[in-house]
Amino acid sequence: MTDVYQKDKVYEGPKLNAYPHEELGVARGRAKDPLKYLQATEQRARERQVAIETVKILRKSVIECYRKEGVNHYENCKKEAQDYYDVIIKKDIGQLHPNWQDPKKFDGWS
Repeated sequence: MTDVYQKDKVYEGPKLNAYPHEELGVARGRAKDPLKYLQATEQRARERQVAIETVKILRKSVIECYRKEGVNHYENCKKEAQDYYDVIIKKDIGQLHPNWQDPKKFDGWS
């Protein structure tokens, strides 16, 4: 955990717009529009990575607070620990999902 003491990195590139959601068609599992399907897959991958990085940031804040507060971390780090806990207990650690036609089919990290 030596990177806890490094300066935070901030993304300064262009803003990425969300792609519209496209599911596979019913005929032999082919997408109605393959380009839109691939873009939607890429969008879901980006959302997954954002969720993972959010958890990493929250975990680092808990670690920093514990190190700073020492034996008083039970009282002084409740907010950081609760924020971290609220995110990690969510399904898929809070990843945003599109509105699936059949939610049971695409449950979890699929």
